[in-house]
Amino acid sequence: MLGHSYGELDRLIIQARLIGPITRRFFAAAGIARGMRVLDIGSGVGDVAFLAAELVGDVGEVIGVDRASAALEVARRRADSLAVSNVTFLEGDPAQLSFDRPFDAIVGRYVLMFQPDPAVWLRGLLRHVGPGGIVVFQEPEWARARSAPHVPSWQQCCRLVVEGFIAGGADPEMGTKLPAVYAAAGLLAPKLAMETAIGAGAGGAEQVHLTTDVLVTLLPELERLGCVAPGEVDPATVADRVLADIAACGSVFVGRSEIGAWSRKPT
Repeated sequence: MLGHSYGELDRLIIQARLIGPITRRFFAAAGIARGMRVLDIGSGVGDVAFLAAELVGDVGEVIGVDRASAALEVARRRADSLAVSNVTFLEGDPAQLSFDRPFDAIVGRYVLMFQPDPAVWLRGLLRHVGPGGIVVFQEPEWARARSAPHVPSWQQCCRLVVEGFIAGGADPEMGTKLPAVYAAAGLLAPKLAMETAIGAGAGGAEQVHLTTDVLVTLLPELERLGCVAPGEVDPATVADRVLADIAACGSVFVGRSEIGAWSRKPT
């Protein structure tokens, strides 16, 4: 639902710079390690696959799968420019693809939230991982987004992002639903961790953009649905306006939370 425009693909790269360290900690805690063969679900422009490739090293292998050819073209160019030799990108629905041998782990970030039935879809993916293999996903939770002191423009941005996701059929609270999804897919009860990108005052520009850039992507659909009046949110200035409001209030602000869940396929 976020599309694959050049602006959106650039947003994903910027987002990965901020969220990547969190993802790395989740993957390391889950047991992604040197020498493993990893399947990255919903690779997009490749950031999660590149992160997994660092963890598995040159003796490991990562295959990234995505349905969007435009995103994969960018991912392949980035792999060439970074001289990453242990990552391959394939186009298609990973639940429908076949591979010559099982993987040691399946990973993904912001993927299950976009599936109509995430448990059924995840169950279909499990055939790609061997018995005892690792399954780790990172998904968002928006319920704790807030600011103190209260900043109305920040709260509006968070609210509109949530409304946009829900209107498009995505689940912005998938993070807290991961244990139920894993259980329904036939996985063992997962271990969980949560981290949150947090900012304060005028120094929180990157954290503000983490939310406002998503809002800008969703804005045409939000206007079409009547969630926001045409022209009410200026995509060119919304981040600066929100940051100025936060700085004026001396506010600490919190956006979405990042929840990681990892489990193993029963032996």
